[in-house]
Amino acid sequence: QVHLVESGGGLVQAGDSLRLTCAASGRSVSRHSMGWFRRAPGKQREFLGAINWSAGSEYYGDSVKGRFAIFGDKDKSTVYLQMNSLEPEDTAVYYCAANPGLLHIESQYIYWGQGTQVTVSS
Repeated sequence: QVHLVESGGGLVQAGDSLRLTCAASGRSVSRHSMGWFRRAPGKQREFLGAINWSAGSEYYGDSVKGRFAIFGDKDKSTVYLQMNSLEPEDTAVYYCAANPGLLHIESQYIYWGQGTQVTVSS
């Protein structure tokens, strides 16, 4: 069982950077891959990317490669989503999630945080 809490969202300007934080707790956290997702108004949920705690595997969706990055601090049980060159199209609720299986398979993410709102103005 994993409990996740996102933070760090807010209002930023186009071109700005923002780092989101996901605090994870639970004795099995280290056995889960950690992913980031977002849901924009009127759109389907988008799988942004994921890592495992050992940093031996990673995945990024094509739309954010080179612009977003995911980092983890195992000692703090915390995962970060670093977002650069933000655009209004990035406006969404951002979620972190935990996956006991393969990090690139979206359907295997079974633990979810409540989300944090990111709004990018032009």
